[in-house]
Amino acid sequence: MRTNFDVWAPKAGTMTLLADGRKLSMSRGENGWWHAQHAELTGDIDYGYLIDDAQTPVPDPRSRRQPEGVHALSRTFDPDEYQWHDADWKSPGLDGSAIYELHIGTFTPEGTLDAAIGKLGYLVDLGVRYVELLPVNAFNGTHNWGYDGVLWYAVQETYGGPEAYQRFVDAAHQAGLGVIQDVVYNHLGPSGNYLPMFGPYLTEGKSNTWGDSVNLDGPLSDTVRQYIVDNVLMWFRDYHVDGLRLDAVHALHDERAIHILEEIAQETEKCARGLGKPLFLIAESDLNDPRLISPRNLNGYGLDGQWSDDFHHAAHTNLTGENGGYYEDFDSLGALAKVLRDGFFHDSGFSSFRGRAHGRPINKDVITARQLVTCIQNHDQIGNRAAGDRLSASLGYPQLALAAVLNLTSPFTPMIFMGEEFGASTPWQFFTSHPEPELGKATAEGRLREFERMGWDPDTVPNPQDPSTFANSKLDWSEVEEGDHAKLHALYQQLLTLRRDRLDLMDPDLRSVSVDFDEVGRWLVLQRGDTAVVLNFAGDSREIPLPISSPQLLLETAPAELYEDGVQLPAYGAAVLATSNGRM
Repeated sequence: MRTNFDVWAPKAGTMTLLADGRKLSMSRGENGWWHAQHAELTGDIDYGYLIDDAQTPVPDPRSRRQPEGVHALSRTFDPDEYQWHDADWKSPGLDGSAIYELHIGTFTPEGTLDAAIGKLGYLVDLGVRYVELLPVNAFNGTHNWGYDGVLWYAVQETYGGPEAYQRFVDAAHQAGLGVIQDVVYNHLGPSGNYLPMFGPYLTEGKSNTWGDSVNLDGPLSDTVRQYIVDNVLMWFRDYHVDGLRLDAVHALHDERAIHILEEIAQETEKCARGLGKPLFLIAESDLNDPRLISPRNLNGYGLDGQWSDDFHHAAHTNLTGENGGYYEDFDSLGALAKVLRDGFFHDSGFSSFRGRAHGRPINKDVITARQLVTCIQNHDQIGNRAAGDRLSASLGYPQLALAAVLNLTSPFTPMIFMGEEFGASTPWQFFTSHPEPELGKATAEGRLREFERMGWDPDTVPNPQDPSTFANSKLDWSEVEEGDHAKLHALYQQLLTLRRDRLDLMDPDLRSVSVDFDEVGRWLVLQRGDTAVVLNFAGDSREIPLPISSPQLLLETAPAELYEDGVQLPAYGAAVLATSNGRM
Protein backbone atom coordinates (compact mmCIF):
# COMPACT_ATOMS: atom_id res chain seq x y z
CA MET A 1 0.00 0.00 0.00
CA ARG A 2 1.28 3.48 -0.85
CA THR A 3 0.00 6.26 1.38
CA ASN A 4 2.33 9.22 0.76
CA PHE A 5 3.07 11.13 -2.45
CA ASP A 6 5.63 13.95 -2.42
CA VAL A 7 6.64 16.26 -5.26
CA TRP A 8 8.86 19.33 -5.51
CA ALA A 9 6.90 22.12 -7.22
CA PRO A 10 7.96 25.56 -5.95
CA LYS A 11 6.30 27.24 -8.94
CA ALA A 12 2.85 25.89 -8.12
CA GLY A 13 0.11 27.81 -6.34
CA THR A 14 -1.94 24.66 -5.79
CA MET A 15 -1.25 20.99 -6.39
CA THR A 16 -3.65 18.10 -6.83
CA LEU A 17 -2.75 14.44 -6.97
CA LEU A 18 -4.76 12.43 -9.49
CA ALA A 19 -4.34 8.80 -8.44
CA ASP A 20 -6.34 5.74 -9.37
CA GLY A 21 -9.08 7.99 -10.68
CA ARG A 22 -9.31 10.05 -7.46
CA LYS A 23 -8.39 13.70 -6.94
CA LEU A 24 -6.56 14.42 -3.69
CA SER A 25 -5.56 17.91 -2.60
CA MET A 26 -1.91 18.30 -1.65
CA SER A 27 -0.52 20.47 1.15
CA ARG A 28 2.44 22.78 0.76
CA GLY A 29 5.41 21.89 2.92
CA GLU A 30 8.86 23.41 3.29
CA ASN A 31 11.24 24.38 0.46
CA GLY A 32 8.68 23.99 -2.32
CA TRP A 33 7.64 20.41 -1.52
CA TRP A 34 4.02 19.29 -1.71
CA HIS A 35 2.58 16.28 0.10
CA ALA A 36 -0.43 14.00 -0.13
CA GLN A 37 -0.62 11.78 2.94
CA HIS A 38 -2.83 8.86 3.91
CA ALA A 39 -3.86 8.19 0.32
CA GLU A 40 -4.00 4.47 1.14
CA LEU A 41 -3.73 3.28 -2.47
CA THR A 42 -3.03 -0.41 -3.03
CA GLY A 43 -1.30 -2.18 -5.89
CA ASP A 44 0.33 -0.55 -8.90
CA ILE A 45 -1.74 2.52 -9.69
CA ASP A 46 -1.60 5.22 -12.36
CA TYR A 47 -1.16 8.77 -11.11
CA GLY A 48 -0.15 12.28 -12.10
CA TYR A 49 -0.25 15.86 -10.89
CA LEU A 50 -2.59 18.76 -11.68
CA ILE A 51 -0.65 22.01 -11.33
CA ASP A 52 -2.71 25.08 -10.38
CA ASP A 53 -5.86 25.14 -12.54
CA ALA A 54 -4.66 22.65 -15.15
CA GLN A 55 -7.17 20.04 -16.31
CA THR A 56 -4.55 17.71 -17.79
CA PRO A 57 -2.29 15.84 -15.39
CA VAL A 58 1.46 15.61 -15.96
CA PRO A 59 3.81 12.78 -14.95
CA ASP A 60 5.77 12.60 -11.73
CA PRO A 61 9.31 14.02 -12.18
CA ARG A 62 10.54 10.94 -10.30
CA SER A 63 8.26 8.52 -12.14
CA ARG A 64 9.51 4.93 -12.22
CA ARG A 65 7.18 3.79 -15.00
CA GLN A 66 5.49 5.40 -18.02
CA PRO A 67 3.52 2.50 -19.55
CA GLU A 68 1.66 4.75 -21.99
CA GLY A 69 4.53 7.09 -22.84
CA VAL A 70 6.08 10.23 -21.41
CA HIS A 71 2.97 12.39 -21.90
CA ALA A 72 0.71 10.02 -19.97
CA LEU A 73 0.22 9.13 -16.31
CA SER A 74 2.99 7.62 -14.23
CA ARG A 75 2.63 4.20 -12.65
CA THR A 76 3.92 3.16 -9.26
CA PHE A 77 6.77 0.64 -9.07
CA ASP A 78 8.40 -0.91 -6.02
CA PRO A 79 11.99 -1.91 -6.85
CA ASP A 80 12.31 -3.87 -3.61
CA GLU A 81 9.84 -6.51 -4.77
CA TYR A 82 12.40 -8.05 -7.13
CA GLN A 83 14.24 -11.10 -5.81
CA TRP A 84 17.91 -10.79 -6.80
CA HIS A 85 20.18 -13.77 -7.51
CA ASP A 86 23.53 -11.98 -7.99
CA ALA A 87 25.00 -12.28 -4.50
CA ASP A 88 28.02 -14.17 -5.88
CA TRP A 89 28.92 -11.42 -8.38
CA LYS A 90 32.19 -9.68 -7.54
CA SER A 91 32.84 -6.53 -9.54
CA PRO A 92 36.52 -5.93 -10.33
CA GLY A 93 35.92 -2.18 -10.64
CA LEU A 94 37.46 -0.26 -13.52
CA ASP A 95 40.43 -2.58 -13.92
CA GLY A 96 41.34 -2.19 -17.60
CA SER A 97 39.12 -5.04 -18.80
CA ALA A 98 37.12 -4.56 -22.00
CA ILE A 99 33.75 -2.81 -22.15
CA TYR A 100 31.07 -3.67 -24.73
CA GLU A 101 28.83 -0.72 -25.65
CA LEU A 102 25.36 -1.59 -26.91
CA HIS A 103 21.98 -0.05 -27.68
CA ILE A 104 19.08 -2.16 -26.47
CA GLY A 105 16.78 -1.23 -29.37
CA THR A 106 19.16 -2.36 -32.11
CA PHE A 107 21.24 -5.04 -30.38
CA THR A 108 18.62 -7.73 -31.08
CA PRO A 109 15.74 -8.03 -33.59
CA GLU A 110 13.26 -7.66 -30.71
CA GLY A 111 15.03 -4.64 -29.24
CA THR A 112 14.22 -5.48 -25.61
CA LEU A 113 16.11 -6.07 -22.39
CA ASP A 114 14.81 -9.63 -22.15
CA ALA A 115 16.01 -10.38 -25.69
CA ALA A 116 19.43 -8.94 -24.80
CA ILE A 117 19.63 -11.45 -21.93
CA GLY A 118 19.73 -14.14 -24.59
CA LYS A 119 22.98 -12.67 -25.95
CA LEU A 120 24.87 -12.55 -22.65
CA GLY A 121 26.44 -15.97 -23.26
CA TYR A 122 27.81 -14.64 -26.55
CA LEU A 123 29.42 -11.70 -24.73
CA VAL A 124 30.95 -14.01 -22.13
CA ASP A 125 32.45 -16.15 -24.91
CA LEU A 126 33.75 -13.02 -26.60
CA GLY A 127 35.71 -12.14 -23.47
CA VAL A 128 34.48 -8.70 -22.40
CA ARG A 129 34.04 -7.82 -18.73
CA TYR A 130 31.41 -5.06 -18.82
CA VAL A 131 28.30 -4.32 -20.83
CA GLU A 132 27.58 -0.60 -21.25
CA LEU A 133 24.00 0.28 -22.14
CA LEU A 134 23.14 3.45 -23.99
CA PRO A 135 20.53 5.50 -22.05
CA VAL A 136 17.34 3.61 -21.20
CA ASN A 137 15.42 6.37 -19.41
CA ALA A 138 11.98 7.24 -20.78
CA PHE A 139 11.84 9.20 -24.04
CA ASN A 140 9.06 10.26 -26.39
CA GLY A 141 8.17 7.73 -29.09
CA THR A 142 9.06 4.08 -29.57
CA HIS A 143 12.73 4.21 -30.60
CA ASN A 144 15.56 6.64 -30.03
CA TRP A 145 19.26 6.66 -29.19
CA GLY A 146 18.21 7.47 -25.63
CA TYR A 147 19.74 10.94 -25.33
CA ASP A 148 16.31 12.58 -25.72
CA GLY A 149 15.16 11.23 -22.35
CA VAL A 150 12.83 13.39 -20.26
CA LEU A 151 12.07 11.20 -17.23
CA TRP A 152 15.39 10.12 -15.76
CA TYR A 153 13.94 7.73 -13.17
CA ALA A 154 11.79 5.67 -15.57
CA VAL A 155 13.06 2.81 -17.74
CA GLN A 156 11.72 2.98 -21.30
CA GLU A 157 8.65 0.76 -21.65
CA THR A 158 9.43 -0.38 -25.20
CA TYR A 159 12.60 -1.93 -23.76
CA GLY A 160 10.57 -3.78 -21.13
CA GLY A 161 10.34 -1.32 -18.25
CA PRO A 162 12.05 -1.34 -14.84
CA GLU A 163 11.56 -4.97 -13.86
CA ALA A 164 13.01 -6.13 -17.18
CA TYR A 165 16.02 -3.93 -16.41
CA GLN A 166 16.44 -5.67 -13.06
CA ARG A 167 16.24 -9.05 -14.79
CA PHE A 168 18.91 -7.97 -17.27
CA VAL A 169 21.39 -6.81 -14.64
CA ASP A 170 20.71 -9.89 -12.52
CA ALA A 171 21.32 -12.20 -15.49
CA ALA A 172 24.48 -10.30 -16.50
CA HIS A 173 25.95 -10.62 -13.02
CA GLN A 174 25.13 -14.31 -12.84
CA ALA A 175 26.94 -14.73 -16.18
CA GLY A 176 30.00 -12.92 -14.83
CA LEU A 177 29.43 -9.62 -16.63
CA GLY A 178 29.25 -6.20 -15.03
CA VAL A 179 26.84 -3.49 -16.17
CA ILE A 180 27.58 0.17 -16.87
CA GLN A 181 24.64 2.50 -17.50
CA ASP A 182 24.95 5.58 -19.70
CA VAL A 183 23.12 8.50 -18.03
CA VAL A 184 22.37 12.02 -19.27
CA TYR A 185 22.33 14.90 -16.78
CA ASN A 186 23.28 17.77 -19.07
CA HIS A 187 19.96 18.30 -20.88
CA LEU A 188 16.45 16.98 -21.40
CA GLY A 189 14.76 15.90 -24.62
CA PRO A 190 12.56 18.19 -26.71
CA SER A 191 9.22 16.44 -26.11
CA GLY A 192 7.65 15.35 -22.83
CA ASN A 193 9.77 17.56 -20.59
CA TYR A 194 7.31 18.84 -17.98
CA LEU A 195 9.93 19.58 -15.33
CA PRO A 196 9.90 23.39 -15.89
CA MET A 197 6.20 23.40 -14.91
CA PHE A 198 7.18 22.15 -11.44
CA GLY A 199 10.29 24.19 -10.72
CA PRO A 200 13.52 25.73 -12.03
CA TYR A 201 15.13 22.53 -13.25
CA LEU A 202 16.59 24.47 -16.20
CA THR A 203 18.37 27.82 -16.40
CA GLU A 204 17.16 30.18 -19.09
CA GLY A 205 19.98 32.08 -20.74
CA LYS A 206 22.54 29.36 -20.07
CA SER A 207 22.42 26.96 -22.98
CA ASN A 208 24.40 24.11 -24.44
CA THR A 209 24.20 22.22 -27.72
CA TRP A 210 20.78 20.79 -26.84
CA GLY A 211 19.01 23.81 -25.28
CA ASP A 212 18.72 25.32 -21.80
CA SER A 213 21.23 24.02 -19.29
CA VAL A 214 20.27 22.18 -16.13
CA ASN A 215 20.14 24.53 -13.14
CA LEU A 216 23.16 23.44 -11.11
CA ASP A 217 24.21 26.72 -9.53
CA GLY A 218 21.28 29.14 -9.65
CA PRO A 219 18.47 29.85 -7.15
CA LEU A 220 16.79 26.66 -5.85
CA SER A 221 19.50 24.54 -7.47
CA ASP A 222 20.07 22.53 -4.26
CA THR A 223 17.00 20.40 -4.98
CA VAL A 224 17.89 20.07 -8.67
CA ARG A 225 21.31 18.74 -7.72
CA GLN A 226 19.71 16.33 -5.24
CA TYR A 227 17.43 15.16 -8.07
CA ILE A 228 20.58 14.14 -9.99
CA VAL A 229 22.37 12.59 -7.01
CA ASP A 230 19.30 10.56 -6.05
CA ASN A 231 19.10 9.28 -9.62
CA VAL A 232 22.74 8.17 -9.47
CA LEU A 233 22.05 6.28 -6.25
CA MET A 234 18.91 4.71 -7.74
CA TRP A 235 20.94 2.94 -10.43
CA PHE A 236 23.37 1.58 -7.87
CA ARG A 237 20.89 0.57 -5.18
CA ASP A 238 17.70 -0.41 -7.00
CA TYR A 239 19.22 -1.79 -10.20
CA HIS A 240 22.60 -3.09 -8.97
CA VAL A 241 24.60 -1.46 -11.79
CA ASP A 242 28.37 -1.38 -11.32
CA GLY A 243 29.20 1.92 -12.99
CA LEU A 244 27.76 4.94 -14.74
CA ARG A 245 28.92 6.65 -17.90
CA LEU A 246 28.15 10.37 -17.54
CA ASP A 247 27.21 11.92 -20.87
CA ALA A 248 28.95 15.11 -22.09
CA VAL A 249 30.01 16.46 -18.73
CA HIS A 250 31.55 19.49 -20.44
CA ALA A 251 27.93 20.67 -20.93
CA LEU A 252 27.29 20.77 -17.16
CA HIS A 253 27.44 24.47 -16.31
CA ASP A 254 28.32 24.68 -12.63
CA GLU A 255 30.19 27.55 -10.97
CA ARG A 256 29.83 26.32 -7.41
CA ALA A 257 32.88 25.65 -5.28
CA ILE A 258 31.94 21.95 -5.21
CA HIS A 259 31.16 20.93 -8.79
CA ILE A 260 28.25 18.55 -9.33
CA LEU A 261 30.71 15.93 -10.62
CA GLU A 262 32.67 16.08 -7.38
CA GLU A 263 29.43 15.79 -5.42
CA ILE A 264 28.36 12.76 -7.47
CA ALA A 265 31.78 11.16 -6.92
CA GLN A 266 31.54 11.71 -3.16
CA GLU A 267 28.06 10.21 -2.96
CA THR A 268 29.07 7.26 -5.13
CA GLU A 269 31.97 6.47 -2.79
CA LYS A 270 29.63 6.58 0.20
CA CYS A 271 27.20 4.28 -1.59
CA ALA A 272 29.99 1.85 -2.50
CA ARG A 273 31.04 1.64 1.14
CA GLY A 274 27.46 1.04 2.20
CA LEU A 275 26.91 -1.68 -0.40
CA GLY A 276 30.33 -3.22 0.19
CA LYS A 277 31.34 -3.35 -3.46
CA PRO A 278 33.21 -1.23 -6.03
CA LEU A 279 31.19 1.39 -7.93
CA PHE A 280 32.68 3.68 -10.56
CA LEU A 281 31.99 6.71 -12.72
CA ILE A 282 33.23 7.34 -16.27
CA ALA A 283 32.86 10.79 -17.81
CA GLU A 284 32.45 11.66 -21.45
CA SER A 285 34.31 14.92 -21.89
CA ASP A 286 35.99 16.74 -24.76
CA LEU A 287 37.89 19.05 -22.41
CA ASN A 288 40.99 16.83 -22.12
CA ASP A 289 41.11 17.92 -18.49
CA PRO A 290 42.75 15.34 -16.21
CA ARG A 291 41.28 17.08 -13.15
CA LEU A 292 38.12 15.08 -13.81
CA ILE A 293 39.92 11.86 -12.87
CA SER A 294 42.44 13.23 -10.41
CA PRO A 295 41.96 12.50 -6.70
CA ARG A 296 40.01 15.09 -4.72
CA ASN A 297 42.92 15.57 -2.33
CA LEU A 298 44.84 16.86 -5.37
CA ASN A 299 42.04 19.26 -6.35
CA GLY A 300 40.47 16.81 -8.78
CA TYR A 301 36.84 15.73 -9.02
CA GLY A 302 37.64 12.12 -8.15
CA LEU A 303 35.89 10.41 -11.05
CA ASP A 304 37.24 6.99 -11.95
CA GLY A 305 37.59 7.31 -15.72
CA GLN A 306 36.90 9.36 -18.82
CA TRP A 307 36.71 8.81 -22.55
CA SER A 308 39.72 9.75 -24.68
CA ASP A 309 38.44 10.95 -28.04
CA ASP A 310 42.01 11.70 -29.07
CA PHE A 311 42.75 7.97 -29.26
CA HIS A 312 39.76 7.40 -31.54
CA HIS A 313 40.66 10.33 -33.79
CA ALA A 314 44.30 9.31 -34.14
CA ALA A 315 43.38 5.69 -34.85
CA HIS A 316 40.60 6.62 -37.31
CA THR A 317 42.75 9.04 -39.30
CA ASN A 318 45.70 6.66 -39.58
CA LEU A 319 43.43 3.78 -40.57
CA THR A 320 41.21 5.59 -43.07
CA GLY A 321 43.17 8.61 -44.27
CA GLU A 322 40.16 10.81 -43.41
CA ASN A 323 41.61 14.08 -42.14
CA GLY A 324 38.92 16.77 -42.38
CA GLY A 325 37.19 18.62 -39.55
CA TYR A 326 38.25 17.51 -36.08
CA TYR A 327 40.49 14.80 -37.56
CA GLU A 328 42.91 17.35 -39.06
CA ASP A 329 45.48 17.40 -36.25
CA PHE A 330 45.67 13.60 -36.04
CA ASP A 331 46.92 12.82 -39.54
CA SER A 332 50.22 11.26 -38.52
CA LEU A 333 51.59 8.26 -36.67
CA GLY A 334 53.29 10.80 -34.44
CA ALA A 335 49.88 11.87 -33.18
CA LEU A 336 48.95 8.27 -32.44
CA ALA A 337 52.27 7.68 -30.70
CA LYS A 338 51.74 10.73 -28.47
CA VAL A 339 48.29 9.52 -27.45
CA LEU A 340 49.67 6.07 -26.59
CA ARG A 341 52.42 7.61 -24.46
CA ASP A 342 50.56 10.54 -22.89
CA GLY A 343 46.85 9.66 -22.97
CA PHE A 344 45.88 12.87 -24.78
CA PHE A 345 47.18 14.43 -28.00
CA HIS A 346 45.81 17.88 -27.21
CA ASP A 347 47.28 18.47 -23.77
CA SER A 348 47.83 22.27 -23.98
CA GLY A 349 48.84 22.49 -27.65
CA PHE A 350 46.99 24.18 -30.49
CA SER A 351 43.79 22.57 -31.81
CA SER A 352 43.15 23.64 -35.40
CA PHE A 353 39.48 22.56 -35.25
CA ARG A 354 38.89 24.80 -32.23
CA GLY A 355 41.23 27.54 -33.34
CA ARG A 356 42.91 27.70 -29.92
CA ALA A 357 45.04 25.80 -27.42
CA HIS A 358 43.28 22.86 -25.84
CA GLY A 359 43.75 20.41 -22.99
CA ARG A 360 46.10 19.86 -20.08
CA PRO A 361 48.90 17.29 -19.57
CA ILE A 362 48.25 14.13 -17.56
CA ASN A 363 50.31 13.59 -14.43
CA LYS A 364 51.46 10.01 -14.96
CA ASP A 365 52.46 9.70 -11.31
CA VAL A 366 48.82 10.14 -10.33
CA ILE A 367 46.63 8.96 -13.21
CA THR A 368 46.77 5.46 -14.65
CA ALA A 369 46.18 4.37 -18.22
CA ARG A 370 43.11 2.33 -17.32
CA GLN A 371 41.34 5.55 -16.31
CA LEU A 372 41.10 6.44 -20.01
CA VAL A 373 38.45 4.57 -21.99
CA THR A 374 39.37 4.23 -25.66
CA CYS A 375 37.78 2.85 -28.80
CA ILE A 376 38.12 2.68 -32.54
CA GLN A 377 34.34 2.98 -32.94
CA ASN A 378 31.45 4.01 -30.68
CA HIS A 379 27.84 5.12 -31.00
CA ASP A 380 28.79 8.79 -31.46
CA GLN A 381 31.63 8.35 -33.90
CA ILE A 382 29.52 6.09 -36.13
CA GLY A 383 26.03 7.48 -35.62
CA ASN A 384 27.10 11.10 -36.02
CA ARG A 385 28.58 10.43 -39.44
CA ALA A 386 26.37 11.45 -42.33
CA ALA A 387 25.43 7.90 -43.33
CA GLY A 388 26.07 6.22 -39.98
CA ASP A 389 28.72 4.08 -41.66
CA ARG A 390 31.01 1.82 -39.67
CA LEU A 391 34.70 1.26 -40.45
CA SER A 392 33.64 -1.97 -42.14
CA ALA A 393 31.97 0.08 -44.89
CA SER A 394 35.34 1.38 -46.11
CA LEU A 395 38.01 -0.95 -44.67
CA GLY A 396 38.73 -4.60 -45.36
CA TYR A 397 39.63 -7.35 -42.93
CA PRO A 398 43.37 -6.50 -42.69
CA GLN A 399 42.70 -2.91 -41.54
CA LEU A 400 39.87 -3.93 -39.20
CA ALA A 401 42.17 -6.51 -37.65
CA LEU A 402 44.93 -3.90 -37.33
CA ALA A 403 42.49 -1.58 -35.56
CA ALA A 404 41.45 -4.34 -33.17
CA VAL A 405 45.04 -5.11 -32.18
CA LEU A 406 45.74 -1.41 -31.64
CA ASN A 407 42.81 -0.90 -29.25
CA LEU A 408 42.83 -4.21 -27.39
CA THR A 409 46.57 -4.15 -26.64
CA SER A 410 46.68 -0.45 -25.73
CA PRO A 411 47.51 0.67 -22.19
CA PHE A 412 43.96 1.99 -21.76
CA THR A 413 40.54 0.50 -20.95
CA PRO A 414 39.30 -0.63 -24.37
CA MET A 415 35.68 -0.35 -25.44
CA ILE A 416 34.01 -2.21 -28.31
CA PHE A 417 30.85 -0.98 -30.04
CA MET A 418 28.29 -3.70 -30.68
CA GLY A 419 28.96 -5.55 -33.94
CA GLU A 420 32.46 -4.15 -34.30
CA GLU A 421 33.89 -7.50 -33.23
CA PHE A 422 32.58 -9.22 -36.36
CA GLY A 423 32.81 -6.28 -38.76
CA ALA A 424 29.05 -5.77 -38.93
CA SER A 425 27.98 -4.49 -42.33
CA THR A 426 24.85 -2.83 -40.97
CA PRO A 427 25.15 0.93 -40.37
CA TRP A 428 24.27 2.56 -37.08
CA GLN A 429 22.39 5.70 -37.96
CA PHE A 430 20.73 8.51 -36.07
CA PHE A 431 17.06 7.59 -35.58
CA THR A 432 14.11 9.18 -33.77
CA SER A 433 10.38 8.54 -33.51
CA HIS A 434 8.97 11.91 -32.47
CA PRO A 435 5.16 11.76 -32.83
CA GLU A 436 5.07 15.51 -33.53
CA PRO A 437 5.63 16.13 -37.28
CA GLU A 438 7.14 19.57 -36.73
CA LEU A 439 9.69 18.21 -34.25
CA GLY A 440 10.61 15.39 -36.60
CA LYS A 441 11.15 17.89 -39.42
CA ALA A 442 13.27 20.17 -37.23
CA THR A 443 15.39 17.21 -36.10
CA ALA A 444 16.08 16.12 -39.67
CA GLU A 445 17.01 19.66 -40.74
CA GLY A 446 19.25 20.09 -37.71
CA ARG A 447 21.22 16.99 -38.67
CA LEU A 448 21.98 18.42 -42.08
CA ARG A 449 23.35 21.63 -40.56
CA GLU A 450 25.60 19.65 -38.20
CA PHE A 451 27.47 18.01 -41.06
CA GLU A 452 28.36 21.18 -42.97
CA ARG A 453 31.62 21.72 -41.08
CA MET A 454 32.76 18.14 -41.64
CA GLY A 455 32.21 18.50 -45.40
CA TRP A 456 29.95 15.43 -45.65
CA ASP A 457 27.43 15.07 -48.46
CA PRO A 458 23.94 15.99 -47.17
CA ASP A 459 22.39 13.66 -49.76
CA THR A 460 23.77 10.68 -47.82
CA VAL A 461 22.05 11.66 -44.56
CA PRO A 462 19.06 9.38 -43.85
CA ASN A 463 15.87 10.85 -42.44
CA PRO A 464 16.00 10.05 -38.69
CA GLN A 465 12.18 9.87 -38.59
CA ASP A 466 11.94 7.21 -41.31
CA PRO A 467 11.27 3.83 -39.61
CA SER A 468 13.71 2.19 -42.04
CA THR A 469 16.57 4.22 -40.51
CA PHE A 470 15.95 2.46 -37.22
CA ALA A 471 15.39 -0.96 -38.83
CA ASN A 472 18.57 -0.67 -40.92
CA SER A 473 20.60 -0.06 -37.75
CA LYS A 474 19.78 -3.41 -36.15
CA LEU A 475 22.59 -5.95 -36.07
CA ASP A 476 22.48 -8.88 -38.50
CA TRP A 477 23.58 -11.73 -36.26
CA SER A 478 23.84 -14.19 -39.16
CA GLU A 479 27.08 -12.45 -40.16
CA VAL A 480 28.99 -13.71 -37.10
CA GLU A 481 29.61 -17.11 -38.68
CA GLU A 482 30.35 -15.93 -42.22
CA GLY A 483 33.74 -15.48 -43.93
CA ASP A 484 35.81 -12.54 -42.77
CA HIS A 485 33.14 -11.71 -40.17
CA ALA A 486 33.85 -15.01 -38.41
CA LYS A 487 37.60 -14.53 -38.85
CA LEU A 488 37.48 -11.09 -37.23
CA HIS A 489 35.28 -12.38 -34.42
CA ALA A 490 37.82 -15.12 -33.66
CA LEU A 491 40.60 -12.51 -33.60
CA TYR A 492 38.70 -10.42 -31.06
CA GLN A 493 38.31 -13.49 -28.87
CA GLN A 494 42.06 -14.19 -29.12
CA LEU A 495 42.95 -10.59 -28.32
CA LEU A 496 40.64 -10.37 -25.32
CA THR A 497 42.03 -13.63 -23.94
CA LEU A 498 45.60 -12.42 -24.49
CA ARG A 499 44.84 -9.09 -22.83
CA ARG A 500 43.31 -10.77 -19.81
CA ASP A 501 46.11 -13.32 -19.37
CA ARG A 502 49.20 -11.23 -20.09
CA LEU A 503 50.38 -8.99 -17.27
CA ASP A 504 52.16 -6.53 -19.58
CA LEU A 505 48.92 -5.78 -21.42
CA MET A 506 47.05 -5.07 -18.17
CA ASP A 507 49.80 -2.86 -16.72
CA PRO A 508 48.14 0.51 -15.96
CA ASP A 509 51.36 2.52 -15.60
CA LEU A 510 51.67 5.07 -18.42
CA ARG A 511 55.27 5.67 -17.41
CA SER A 512 56.20 2.20 -18.65
CA VAL A 513 54.81 2.73 -22.17
CA SER A 514 57.38 3.04 -24.96
CA VAL A 515 56.52 3.84 -28.60
CA ASP A 516 58.68 3.84 -31.71
CA PHE A 517 57.41 4.67 -35.20
CA ASP A 518 58.44 5.55 -38.72
CA GLU A 519 56.26 8.20 -40.35
CA VAL A 520 57.56 7.47 -43.85
CA GLY A 521 57.54 3.69 -43.46
CA ARG A 522 54.08 3.86 -41.79
CA TRP A 523 54.82 1.46 -38.95
CA LEU A 524 54.54 1.74 -35.18
CA VAL A 525 55.80 -0.43 -32.31
CA LEU A 526 54.24 -0.23 -28.86
CA GLN A 527 56.35 -1.79 -26.10
CA ARG A 528 54.87 -2.72 -22.75
CA GLY A 529 57.33 -4.55 -20.54
CA ASP A 530 58.52 -7.71 -22.32
CA THR A 531 55.73 -7.46 -24.89
CA ALA A 532 55.87 -5.64 -28.22
CA VAL A 533 52.86 -4.79 -30.38
CA VAL A 534 53.94 -4.24 -33.99
CA LEU A 535 51.58 -2.41 -36.36
CA ASN A 536 52.04 -1.88 -40.09
CA PHE A 537 49.83 0.95 -41.38
CA ALA A 538 51.39 0.76 -44.86
CA GLY A 539 49.69 -0.70 -47.91
CA ASP A 540 52.63 -3.03 -48.57
CA SER A 541 55.00 -5.28 -46.64
CA ARG A 542 57.41 -3.80 -44.08
CA GLU A 543 60.40 -5.10 -42.14
CA ILE A 544 60.14 -3.56 -38.69
CA PRO A 545 62.83 -3.55 -35.98
CA LEU A 546 61.95 -5.05 -32.62
CA PRO A 547 62.80 -3.57 -29.19
CA ILE A 548 62.90 -7.03 -27.54
CA SER A 549 65.25 -9.98 -27.90
CA SER A 550 64.52 -13.63 -28.63
CA PRO A 551 60.93 -12.84 -29.58
CA GLN A 552 58.11 -15.36 -29.53
CA LEU A 553 55.03 -14.79 -31.64
CA LEU A 554 51.90 -14.58 -29.47
CA LEU A 555 49.44 -13.38 -32.12
CA GLU A 556 49.43 -12.32 -35.75
CA THR A 557 46.68 -10.99 -38.03
CA ALA A 558 48.48 -12.34 -41.13
CA PRO A 559 51.62 -14.46 -41.59
CA ALA A 560 54.59 -12.69 -40.03
CA GLU A 561 58.26 -13.58 -40.61
CA LEU A 562 60.60 -13.24 -37.63
CA TYR A 563 64.24 -12.15 -37.95
CA GLU A 564 66.92 -11.91 -35.31
CA ASP A 565 66.11 -8.29 -34.50
CA GLY A 566 62.93 -7.61 -36.45
CA VAL A 567 59.72 -8.88 -38.00
CA GLN A 568 58.31 -8.61 -41.51
CA LEU A 569 54.60 -7.87 -41.68
CA PRO A 570 52.36 -7.82 -44.76
CA ALA A 571 50.27 -4.79 -45.67
CA TYR A 572 48.17 -3.66 -42.68
CA GLY A 573 49.53 -6.56 -40.66
CA ALA A 574 49.86 -6.64 -36.90
CA ALA A 575 51.59 -8.94 -34.45
CA VAL A 576 52.08 -9.28 -30.71
CA LEU A 577 55.45 -10.66 -29.62
CA ALA A 578 57.24 -11.25 -26.35
CA THR A 579 60.63 -12.32 -25.10
CA SER A 580 60.91 -15.99 -24.32
CA ASN A 581 60.71 -15.20 -20.60
CA GLY A 582 57.91 -12.67 -20.97
CA ARG A 583 55.36 -12.32 -18.18
CA MET A 584 52.02 -14.03 -18.41
